[in-house]
Amino acid sequence: MEAFIAANETTLRLVAFGGVLVVMAVLEAAMPRRQRSQGRVRRWISNLGVVVVSAVLVRLVFALLATGVAVIAEERGWGLFNNVDLPYWLVFLASILLLDLVIYLQHVLFHAIPTLWRLHMMHHTDLDLDVTSGLRFHPIEIVLSMVIKMAAVAALGPPAAAVVVFEVLLNATAMFNHANFRLPLGVDRILRLIVVTPDMHRVHHSIYPNETNSNYGFNFPWWDRLFGTYRPQPMEGHEGMTIGLEEYRDGSALALHRLLVLPFIARLGPYPINRRDTRPPSEREAA
Repeated sequence: MEAFIAANETTLRLVAFGGVLVVMAVLEAAMPRRQRSQGRVRRWISNLGVVVVSAVLVRLVFALLATGVAVIAEERGWGLFNNVDLPYWLVFLASILLLDLVIYLQHVLFHAIPTLWRLHMMHHTDLDLDVTSGLRFHPIEIVLSMVIKMAAVAALGPPAAAVVVFEVLLNATAMFNHANFRLPLGVDRILRLIVVTPDMHRVHHSIYPNETNSNYGFNFPWWDRLFGTYRPQPMEGHEGMTIGLEEYRDGSALALHRLLVLPFIARLGPYPINRRDTRPPSEREAA
Protein backbone atom coordinates (compact mmCIF):
# COMPACT_ATOMS: atom_id res chain seq x y z
CA MET A 1 0.00 0.00 0.00
CA GLU A 2 2.81 2.43 0.84
CA ALA A 3 4.51 1.76 -2.48
CA PHE A 4 1.21 2.32 -4.31
CA ILE A 5 0.54 5.62 -2.53
CA ALA A 6 4.07 6.93 -3.09
CA ALA A 7 4.11 5.85 -6.75
CA ASN A 8 0.74 7.48 -7.51
CA GLU A 9 1.20 10.71 -5.59
CA THR A 10 0.39 13.02 -8.50
CA THR A 11 -2.75 11.11 -9.46
CA LEU A 12 -4.00 10.94 -5.87
CA ARG A 13 -3.42 14.64 -5.33
CA LEU A 14 -5.15 15.63 -8.57
CA VAL A 15 -8.16 13.38 -7.92
CA ALA A 16 -8.51 14.68 -4.35
CA PHE A 17 -8.06 18.27 -5.50
CA GLY A 18 -10.68 18.03 -8.25
CA GLY A 19 -13.12 16.06 -6.12
CA VAL A 20 -13.02 18.41 -3.13
CA LEU A 21 -13.17 21.49 -5.36
CA VAL A 22 -16.32 20.25 -7.11
CA VAL A 23 -18.07 19.04 -3.94
CA MET A 24 -17.37 22.29 -2.08
CA ALA A 25 -18.50 24.41 -5.04
CA VAL A 26 -21.78 22.49 -5.21
CA LEU A 27 -22.36 22.87 -1.47
CA GLU A 28 -21.60 26.60 -1.68
CA ALA A 29 -24.20 26.99 -4.40
CA ALA A 30 -26.78 24.89 -2.56
CA MET A 31 -26.45 26.31 0.97
CA PRO A 32 -24.20 29.38 1.22
CA ARG A 33 -23.14 30.60 4.67
CA ARG A 34 -22.64 34.23 3.62
CA GLN A 35 -23.76 36.40 0.72
CA ARG A 36 -21.01 37.20 -1.76
CA SER A 37 -19.80 40.78 -2.04
CA GLN A 38 -18.14 40.14 -5.43
CA GLY A 39 -18.75 38.13 -8.56
CA ARG A 40 -17.34 34.62 -8.58
CA VAL A 41 -15.73 34.60 -12.03
CA ARG A 42 -13.17 37.36 -11.46
CA ARG A 43 -12.14 35.97 -8.08
CA TRP A 44 -11.85 32.43 -9.39
CA ILE A 45 -9.67 33.56 -12.29
CA SER A 46 -7.27 35.24 -9.84
CA ASN A 47 -7.31 32.48 -7.23
CA LEU A 48 -6.93 29.59 -9.64
CA GLY A 49 -4.38 31.55 -11.64
CA VAL A 50 -2.21 31.74 -8.52
CA VAL A 51 -2.37 27.94 -8.28
CA VAL A 52 -1.03 27.55 -11.81
CA VAL A 53 1.81 30.02 -11.25
CA SER A 54 2.73 28.34 -7.95
CA ALA A 55 2.73 24.84 -9.46
CA VAL A 56 5.03 25.92 -12.30
CA LEU A 57 7.40 27.74 -9.93
CA VAL A 58 7.65 24.80 -7.52
CA ARG A 59 8.47 22.42 -10.36
CA LEU A 60 11.13 24.82 -11.66
CA VAL A 61 12.75 25.34 -8.24
CA PHE A 62 12.71 21.82 -6.80
CA ALA A 63 14.17 18.71 -8.36
CA LEU A 64 12.23 16.63 -5.83
CA LEU A 65 9.45 17.40 -3.35
CA ALA A 66 8.70 16.36 0.23
CA THR A 67 7.86 12.79 -0.74
CA GLY A 68 11.21 12.41 -2.50
CA VAL A 69 12.97 13.66 0.62
CA ALA A 70 11.12 11.02 2.65
CA VAL A 71 12.37 8.28 0.31
CA ILE A 72 15.97 9.53 0.54
CA ALA A 73 15.70 9.89 4.33
CA GLU A 74 14.60 6.27 4.63
CA GLU A 75 17.42 5.05 2.38
CA ARG A 76 20.07 6.98 4.33
CA GLY A 77 18.65 6.61 7.83
CA TRP A 78 17.88 10.29 8.33
CA GLY A 79 15.33 11.52 10.82
CA LEU A 80 13.73 10.48 14.08
CA PHE A 81 11.41 7.75 12.85
CA ASN A 82 14.14 6.03 10.84
CA ASN A 83 16.13 5.59 14.03
CA VAL A 84 13.51 4.34 16.50
CA ASP A 85 11.73 1.00 16.65
CA LEU A 86 8.01 1.76 16.66
CA PRO A 87 4.99 0.10 15.03
CA TYR A 88 4.42 1.32 11.49
CA TRP A 89 0.86 2.48 12.22
CA LEU A 90 2.09 4.63 15.10
CA VAL A 91 4.86 6.17 13.00
CA PHE A 92 2.35 6.84 10.21
CA LEU A 93 -0.12 8.65 12.48
CA ALA A 94 2.57 10.50 14.44
CA SER A 95 4.12 11.70 11.17
CA ILE A 96 0.85 13.25 9.99
CA LEU A 97 0.25 14.84 13.40
CA LEU A 98 3.75 16.33 13.68
CA LEU A 99 3.77 17.60 10.10
CA ASP A 100 0.49 19.34 10.85
CA LEU A 101 2.09 20.96 13.91
CA VAL A 102 4.89 22.21 11.66
CA ILE A 103 2.35 23.83 9.32
CA TYR A 104 0.56 25.42 12.28
CA LEU A 105 3.85 26.91 13.51
CA GLN A 106 4.72 28.01 9.99
CA HIS A 107 1.39 29.81 9.75
CA VAL A 108 2.03 31.64 13.03
CA LEU A 109 5.50 32.56 11.76
CA PHE A 110 4.06 34.12 8.61
CA HIS A 111 1.86 36.31 10.81
CA ALA A 112 4.63 37.19 13.26
CA ILE A 113 7.43 38.35 10.93
CA PRO A 114 6.52 41.43 8.84
CA THR A 115 8.64 40.30 5.87
CA LEU A 116 6.80 36.97 5.74
CA TRP A 117 3.47 38.68 6.33
CA ARG A 118 4.09 40.62 3.11
CA LEU A 119 3.82 37.27 1.31
CA HIS A 120 0.99 35.81 3.38
CA MET A 121 -1.22 38.89 3.33
CA MET A 122 -2.12 38.13 -0.29
CA HIS A 123 -4.14 35.22 1.10
CA HIS A 124 -5.98 37.61 3.43
CA THR A 125 -6.84 40.24 0.82
CA ASP A 126 -9.67 38.07 -0.52
CA LEU A 127 -12.89 39.98 0.20
CA ASP A 128 -15.00 36.83 0.13
CA LEU A 129 -14.18 33.32 1.26
CA ASP A 130 -14.95 30.24 -0.76
CA VAL A 131 -13.27 27.00 -1.77
CA THR A 132 -10.74 28.80 -4.00
CA SER A 133 -9.56 31.00 -1.11
CA GLY A 134 -7.86 27.91 0.28
CA LEU A 135 -5.63 27.92 -2.80
CA ARG A 136 -4.80 31.64 -2.81
CA PHE A 137 -1.21 31.73 -1.53
CA HIS A 138 1.61 33.71 -3.06
CA PRO A 139 3.95 31.51 -5.14
CA ILE A 140 6.96 32.59 -3.08
CA GLU A 141 5.12 31.57 0.09
CA ILE A 142 4.43 28.18 -1.50
CA VAL A 143 8.16 27.79 -2.24
CA LEU A 144 9.13 28.72 1.33
CA SER A 145 6.48 26.36 2.69
CA MET A 146 7.92 23.54 0.60
CA VAL A 147 11.40 24.25 1.99
CA ILE A 148 10.00 24.07 5.54
CA LYS A 149 8.15 20.82 4.81
CA MET A 150 11.21 19.24 3.23
CA ALA A 151 13.32 20.18 6.25
CA ALA A 152 10.66 18.76 8.58
CA VAL A 153 10.53 15.52 6.59
CA ALA A 154 14.32 15.17 6.71
CA ALA A 155 14.28 15.75 10.49
CA LEU A 156 11.35 13.43 11.24
CA GLY A 157 11.99 10.67 8.71
CA PRO A 158 8.30 9.85 8.09
CA PRO A 159 7.17 7.14 5.66
CA ALA A 160 6.74 8.45 2.12
CA ALA A 161 3.10 7.31 2.14
CA ALA A 162 2.43 9.39 5.26
CA VAL A 163 3.85 12.46 3.52
CA VAL A 164 1.57 11.90 0.52
CA VAL A 165 -1.48 11.43 2.75
CA PHE A 166 -0.57 14.56 4.71
CA GLU A 167 -0.18 16.63 1.55
CA VAL A 168 -3.55 15.40 0.23
CA LEU A 169 -5.22 16.14 3.58
CA LEU A 170 -3.64 19.59 3.82
CA ASN A 171 -4.86 20.56 0.37
CA ALA A 172 -8.33 19.09 0.92
CA THR A 173 -8.88 20.62 4.35
CA ALA A 174 -7.63 24.02 3.18
CA MET A 175 -10.38 24.03 0.54
CA PHE A 176 -12.93 22.64 3.00
CA ASN A 177 -12.32 25.13 5.79
CA HIS A 178 -12.39 28.12 3.44
CA ALA A 179 -15.60 26.98 1.76
CA ASN A 180 -18.70 29.15 2.01
CA PHE A 181 -21.34 26.60 2.91
CA ARG A 182 -23.57 26.29 5.94
CA LEU A 183 -22.95 23.48 8.41
CA PRO A 184 -25.67 22.93 11.04
CA LEU A 185 -24.42 24.48 14.27
CA GLY A 186 -24.63 21.18 16.14
CA VAL A 187 -22.57 19.43 13.46
CA ASP A 188 -20.02 22.25 13.46
CA ARG A 189 -19.70 22.09 17.25
CA ILE A 190 -18.87 18.37 17.13
CA LEU A 191 -16.83 18.42 13.93
CA ARG A 192 -14.50 21.20 15.09
CA LEU A 193 -13.30 18.91 17.86
CA ILE A 194 -11.43 16.85 15.24
CA VAL A 195 -11.01 19.08 12.18
CA VAL A 196 -10.94 22.79 11.40
CA THR A 197 -14.40 23.73 10.12
CA PRO A 198 -15.34 26.66 7.85
CA ASP A 199 -16.91 28.58 10.74
CA MET A 200 -13.80 28.09 12.85
CA HIS A 201 -11.36 29.21 10.17
CA ARG A 202 -13.50 32.09 8.91
CA VAL A 203 -12.69 33.97 12.12
CA HIS A 204 -9.06 34.01 10.97
CA HIS A 205 -10.08 36.11 7.95
CA SER A 206 -11.77 38.86 9.98
CA ILE A 207 -10.77 42.45 9.34
CA TYR A 208 -9.95 42.83 13.05
CA PRO A 209 -6.27 42.05 13.80
CA ASN A 210 -6.99 40.22 17.06
CA GLU A 211 -9.26 37.84 15.13
CA THR A 212 -6.91 37.59 12.16
CA ASN A 213 -4.26 36.41 14.60
CA SER A 214 -6.25 33.42 15.81
CA ASN A 215 -7.37 29.99 14.54
CA TYR A 216 -4.21 29.22 12.56
CA GLY A 217 -4.90 25.50 12.12
CA PHE A 218 -5.57 23.91 8.74
CA ASN A 219 -6.10 20.20 9.39
CA PHE A 220 -6.52 19.75 13.13
CA PRO A 221 -7.98 22.26 15.63
CA TRP A 222 -6.02 21.06 18.64
CA TRP A 223 -2.95 23.27 18.21
CA ASP A 224 -4.98 26.47 18.52
CA ARG A 225 -6.55 25.23 21.75
CA LEU A 226 -3.21 24.02 23.09
CA PHE A 227 -1.28 27.23 22.33
CA GLY A 228 -4.04 29.68 23.23
CA THR A 229 -4.81 30.96 19.73
CA TYR A 230 -8.34 29.55 19.54
CA ARG A 231 -11.28 31.95 19.12
CA PRO A 232 -14.65 30.21 18.81
CA GLN A 233 -16.66 32.90 16.98
CA PRO A 234 -16.16 36.35 15.38
CA MET A 235 -17.33 39.27 17.49
CA GLU A 236 -19.74 40.47 14.78
CA GLY A 237 -21.10 37.05 13.85
CA HIS A 238 -20.48 35.12 10.66
CA GLU A 239 -23.06 36.96 8.54
CA GLY A 240 -22.07 40.39 9.88
CA MET A 241 -18.28 40.10 9.97
CA THR A 242 -16.09 41.81 7.40
CA ILE A 243 -13.64 39.60 5.50
CA GLY A 244 -10.20 40.77 4.40
CA LEU A 245 -7.78 43.55 5.34
CA GLU A 246 -8.81 47.13 5.97
CA GLU A 247 -6.10 48.49 3.63
CA TYR A 248 -7.37 46.50 0.63
CA ARG A 249 -11.10 46.91 0.03
CA ASP A 250 -11.19 47.39 -3.76
CA GLY A 251 -11.82 44.01 -5.37
CA SER A 252 -11.11 45.33 -8.85
CA ALA A 253 -7.54 46.14 -7.76
CA LEU A 254 -6.90 42.53 -6.71
CA ALA A 255 -6.45 40.96 -10.14
CA LEU A 256 -3.85 38.22 -10.60
CA HIS A 257 -1.00 40.44 -11.75
CA ARG A 258 -1.56 42.81 -8.83
CA LEU A 259 -1.65 39.95 -6.34
CA LEU A 260 1.72 38.68 -7.56
CA VAL A 261 3.43 42.04 -6.95
CA LEU A 262 1.57 42.80 -3.73
CA PRO A 263 4.40 41.71 -1.35
CA PHE A 264 6.73 44.26 -2.91
CA ILE A 265 4.36 47.23 -2.64
CA ALA A 266 2.14 46.23 0.29
CA ARG A 267 1.06 48.39 3.20
CA LEU A 268 1.41 46.09 6.21
CA GLY A 269 -1.12 47.75 8.48
CA PRO A 270 -1.57 46.54 12.07
CA TYR A 271 -1.80 42.84 11.25
CA PRO A 272 1.64 41.34 11.99
CA ILE A 273 1.50 39.92 15.52
CA ASN A 274 4.19 42.19 16.93
CA ARG A 275 2.52 45.37 15.69
CA ARG A 276 -1.16 44.50 15.98
CA ASP A 277 -3.75 46.93 17.31
CA THR A 278 -6.69 45.04 18.75
CA ARG A 279 -9.11 47.97 18.48
CA PRO A 280 -11.79 47.88 15.75
CA PRO A 281 -11.00 50.04 12.68
CA SER A 282 -13.57 52.69 13.71
CA GLU A 283 -11.84 53.22 17.07
CA ARG A 284 -8.40 53.44 15.46
CA GLU A 285 -9.67 56.08 13.02
CA ALA A 286 -11.21 58.09 15.87
CA ALA A 287 -7.91 58.02 17.75
